[in-house]
Amino acid sequence: MGLWFTGGLGTFFLHPSRFWATWQSFIVPDNLLLKTRIHQNNSELGNDISLFQLNFRYNIVMQVILTHEQADFDAIAALLAAHILNERALPVLPRRVNRNVRAFLNLYGAELPFIEARDLPAEDIEIVTLVDTQSLITLKGMKDDTLVHVIDHHQAREDLPPDWTLVIERVGATTTLLIEDIQDHNGPLNTLQATLLLLGIYEDTGSLTYSSTTPRDLRAAAFLLEQGASLNLVDEYLNPPLSEQQRELYNRLLQNAESLHIHGQHIIIAKAEARDISEEISSIAHKLRDLLDPDALFLLVNTIEGIRIVARSTTERVNVAQTVALFGGRGHEKAAAALIRTGDKATQPSPDIDEIYNRLVEALPSIVQPAITVGKIMSRNPRVLKPETSAEEAARLMQRYGYEGYPVVKDGRVVGLLTRRAVDRALAHKLNLPAVSLMDAGEHFVTPDTPLPYLQQLMADTGWGQVPVVDPETHQIIGIVTRTDLLKQIGKEDTIQPERKNFADRLEKALPPARLALLKTIAEEAHRHRLPIYVVGGFVRDLILERPSIDFDLVVEGDAIALARALEKKYGGKVTSHSRFGTAKWQIGAIRSALIEKMKAEGELRAEDLPDSLDLISARTEFYNYPTALPTVERGSIKLDLHRRDFTINTLALRLDGRHYATLYDYWGGMNDIKKKLVRVLHSLSFVDDPTRMLRAVRFEQRFNFRIESRTLQLMSEAHDLLKQVSGDRLRHELDLILAEENPVSALNRLEELNLLSAIHPDLHWDASKSDALWRVLKEPLDPAWQIPESLGNQPIRNALAYLVWLIPFPPVSSRAICERLKLSHHLQNAILAGNHLMDELPQLIGQPPSRVVARLEEAPIPALYAIVCLCPGNEICQILNRYATEWQKVQPLTDGYTLHAMGIEPGPVYRRILWALRAAWLDGKITSREQENALLNQLIYTQIIQ
Repeated sequence: MGLWFTGGLGTFFLHPSRFWATWQSFIVPDNLLLKTRIHQNNSELGNDISLFQLNFRYNIVMQVILTHEQADFDAIAALLAAHILNERALPVLPRRVNRNVRAFLNLYGAELPFIEARDLPAEDIEIVTLVDTQSLITLKGMKDDTLVHVIDHHQAREDLPPDWTLVIERVGATTTLLIEDIQDHNGPLNTLQATLLLLGIYEDTGSLTYSSTTPRDLRAAAFLLEQGASLNLVDEYLNPPLSEQQRELYNRLLQNAESLHIHGQHIIIAKAEARDISEEISSIAHKLRDLLDPDALFLLVNTIEGIRIVARSTTERVNVAQTVALFGGRGHEKAAAALIRTGDKATQPSPDIDEIYNRLVEALPSIVQPAITVGKIMSRNPRVLKPETSAEEAARLMQRYGYEGYPVVKDGRVVGLLTRRAVDRALAHKLNLPAVSLMDAGEHFVTPDTPLPYLQQLMADTGWGQVPVVDPETHQIIGIVTRTDLLKQIGKEDTIQPERKNFADRLEKALPPARLALLKTIAEEAHRHRLPIYVVGGFVRDLILERPSIDFDLVVEGDAIALARALEKKYGGKVTSHSRFGTAKWQIGAIRSALIEKMKAEGELRAEDLPDSLDLISARTEFYNYPTALPTVERGSIKLDLHRRDFTINTLALRLDGRHYATLYDYWGGMNDIKKKLVRVLHSLSFVDDPTRMLRAVRFEQRFNFRIESRTLQLMSEAHDLLKQVSGDRLRHELDLILAEENPVSALNRLEELNLLSAIHPDLHWDASKSDALWRVLKEPLDPAWQIPESLGNQPIRNALAYLVWLIPFPPVSSRAICERLKLSHHLQNAILAGNHLMDELPQLIGQPPSRVVARLEEAPIPALYAIVCLCPGNEICQILNRYATEWQKVQPLTDGYTLHAMGIEPGPVYRRILWALRAAWLDGKITSREQENALLNQLIYTQIIQ
């Protein structure tokens, strides 16, 4: 049984097994318009209605069928299918179609019913059917009350007008939905129609191979093959070769492709400029996906219309439709696209392609579905409490190790959880009760294979923020997983498990052969002793950033001193150790040539490429008894060792032993923060533990062109005052490192912006107007005519010049206080203070004779004068200082003390007065020859005798 509306306009079909309808009619002059509102509600339909058909007997109203721009075969096939179902509706081709679609239409379009928009009759459009899209393109003739009906297989948009009617079902292709109606209500198809319709299904289902393909798509394809669809034509148009323009873009995208590993999924993002391209990009996406075989592929192409995003996925765990929806795009789980308008027509400031790239990278982690278990995030060998542990002892452990709760274990069985809150409350009431009296009783635990959603629910149900992890076979506690671990995992944008990422190729390219051979030799010895060994910290960070160095630290998960002794016994050299810290230094400078002979390695090894020594460090954990104190050290795991470091980007480790060679370990999100270009502390007390980390944060931020993460900035602002408690030596060391950076000016600007300099000393600040001068003394060649010494006291000259440029413009009182705060060397302090006093007097030297200038400037060290020249280049004072340093200070009389002694003059202050008078005469041009000097000398002697 069905509902039929008959007439001359044609027919329109819906499956009422999926939709119910209410309708109302109203009459306008000469027209009866039937308006319907279709609601998706599967449960309210009876099986007695098999068809809902609309057919109008009154004046013909104009209907059109539209689809999206840059149309693919599914869009064009859906146009055809909708027209077959309603022949009075005009199938309007979009302005742009994909290249393979255009080739098909060029050859067969004359036999198909499609028309161009410009050929539409000049009439009002009463009904629009949208196929394979939910975006309406405005055509001339549309009105405010034009009825819009959508047939699509993409997820429904939330912002659709309420008066639109919808037919949306999740099948592989929109064409499938329409073919099901054609099967029920139309006659046979010709070969060309069947072939185009099959192209639509095959393209959007990957020839029925995509996981989004449904049995309905297969049945529709089978029907079309029965109708005579040509598989030869399908193959020809689904796999066209790339055009020259597409090949150029393909190569640019391939060259710029970047790999991300997010929640265990391999994601490739490629971006390129292609403002001249006029062809579709989806074919390029298919080619790149076939070549690179990622779990998901995102192409960002800057075209003349805007930035196009084309996305493809091969896994249920990456929903590309959800991703591109963030940019206003549409699609389904495995294929989607977006266009971000740029240029003059944009209603908001236009984003550039890098902004879109960054937004995409930031969004992906919340979209990619993780497949992580407790075993991936837990900490092993946890600390537990006995039931009799006192509140005071529990408080001491919580303060030392920073945990907010400890499992209470009796006879190897979890019996409860003691939280910091319970301990603090007991001690506040002066009750030193045992753990069993204070704990939250329970036997809650998980195993390493427990999925994170179960852990999350367990924590929510029990309130436990620390859950023991139990070996399912031995039932022994082997680890602990905390609420913090869970939150970090849930919010972590990039989870790279150690076994998923290997940097062997990059590591071997970064190191000279001899140093690489040494690393492998140590790793082999560690493996023989069953000791996990890692290269850690800045070396790994710089390796990932492709700024490799050759210096590295080695951390041993076990006894590093024992490993060093084993290396000493086998290869020679000398080991010095510090048992308190678990560190050893293997001195190999004297045995480098012999060591080269003993190491097994391919290629030519050069002894000079080996270091003089190598440090081996036992993995350890640290705690601080009070802010700014040096840490107390205890043995720990590699995870805890990495956690004691300053920033996440420095917590990466490459394991070296055995089958783990060059495997990346990233427990604390360092890789993600490197990719996001963030400097982030590991915990909220990081700057309390070591306030100098605030200076280090700025140094890393500026070195790598990163930015300090917002929470870290907040913690820095709260910890400013702690810099007052740090020794001057430690502060100066951090400032020295900043001055040694490639771009120290940007770091000093940032320190000033964050008020960190005034936290060191209230008078200390940085004036950006000194930037050029600082750059000159640190980076540019020093003027050889000045003959500047290589050091000032024990300070390297460039470092000393930087402090001179920085502090000489300060008032003397401030400079002296800052010098004392930073514990600057005596020589450097004197030079800075000499420069301070000289700055005020320099204008008075303008127009003075050279002798007066020399008399004043000889009191100041040459580095101080050079710093002043760099501070005020090109002016008259600068010219005076240059002449002093390069000419005047070198002028000396021919006469010396020996001459005066030979003339019978008794040694004493008179020598200095005579020699200075002669020198001043030379400087001021009063004498220019030996004869004139001798005459002046005799006159001076005569004057001295008379006096």
